[in-house]
Amino acid sequence: MKQTLLNISLFALAFSAYSQKYEFQTVKDISCTPVVSQGQTGTCWSFSSTSFLEAEIIRTTGKSIDLSEMFNVRHTYPKKAWNFVMRQGKAQFGEGGLNHDVINSARDFGLVPQSAFTGLVNDQTKYDHTKMVEELEALLKANADPSKKPDPEWQAKVNNILDSYMGKDINEFTFEGKKYTPKSFLEMTKLNLNDYVTITSFTHVPFYKSFILDIPDNFSYGNFYNMPLDEFMQNIDNALDKGYTLALDADVSEKTFSPKNGVAIIPANDADAIASLTEIKPEKNVTQELRQQEFENFNTTDDHLMHIVGKLKDQKGNIYYKVKNSWGSDNARVANGGYVYVSAAYMRLKAISVLVHKDALAAKTKKSLGV
Repeated sequence: MKQTLLNISLFALAFSAYSQKYEFQTVKDISCTPVVSQGQTGTCWSFSSTSFLEAEIIRTTGKSIDLSEMFNVRHTYPKKAWNFVMRQGKAQFGEGGLNHDVINSARDFGLVPQSAFTGLVNDQTKYDHTKMVEELEALLKANADPSKKPDPEWQAKVNNILDSYMGKDINEFTFEGKKYTPKSFLEMTKLNLNDYVTITSFTHVPFYKSFILDIPDNFSYGNFYNMPLDEFMQNIDNALDKGYTLALDADVSEKTFSPKNGVAIIPANDADAIASLTEIKPEKNVTQELRQQEFENFNTTDDHLMHIVGKLKDQKGNIYYKVKNSWGSDNARVANGGYVYVSAAYMRLKAISVLVHKDALAAKTKKSLGV
């Protein structure tokens, strides 16, 4: 009997050592603005990048400013529309975008606070671009048809649709008792938009070179700096350790990416997929080759953009990245107040790229890239 009890105890101990409920401890937590919701829109790219810029303002000035995500969206749609029509429909048009689209918008048009441009009309309290996108797509497809001449007024009609669903553009506003234009407001934030670079890791192009990544939402042909996977991860860690946040573009189509459970992992055994949402399970060894293979076979796609604002570890010492999402902070779809704890393995495999201040890069990387 004693031997039986001992065997049971040893089995229970071994099982608990192998499978444990997550217990997270903060390693690094960087100041950022509160989690908000993008609503029924595909504008995560602006929410991610705007949150990143808000954190940069906090880092450099100590001032917390709620910037308007929809101001960037309002100014990016006409660019996407032009690209689609002038390429006669042989291009991507949709709600998606990338981190550099917000940088480009801010450079061209400036920034405004949320109080100056909410992007909500007619007493709306939540974002919903469903009908707006339907109208835009119908208009643009009609004008991108190469068998007909486009309507000379098609660009004005795009702006009319945007005005109707998002509100008219603004040229002047008051913030904290002072008048600004979007450009002068950008100057007030002290942001230098030339300081930001996007880094990634793929083997179909040379390392330590910039290139245009061929993903559907890169309609503006933004440049990415390429480097080996280990170095890519080292630079994410280096940035966080130095107090810099990063804007993230990632694949979230995996069933083990779960905002509802608050985690994203890549279990070594596919049979552990469900259990790994609540229990620590061994994860895959993600190599450069596996990352490239998953990108080329479309298992890793450009799905969703978020904001990396810290690091955590579980009771076994495994590292996770604290990722700020834009699906709200208090609803049945999210845990952790709207943050997702993304494992290092998931980041290695599923992170398309990160946008970061160039001074957050490791010295060796900066030198190799020439930035």
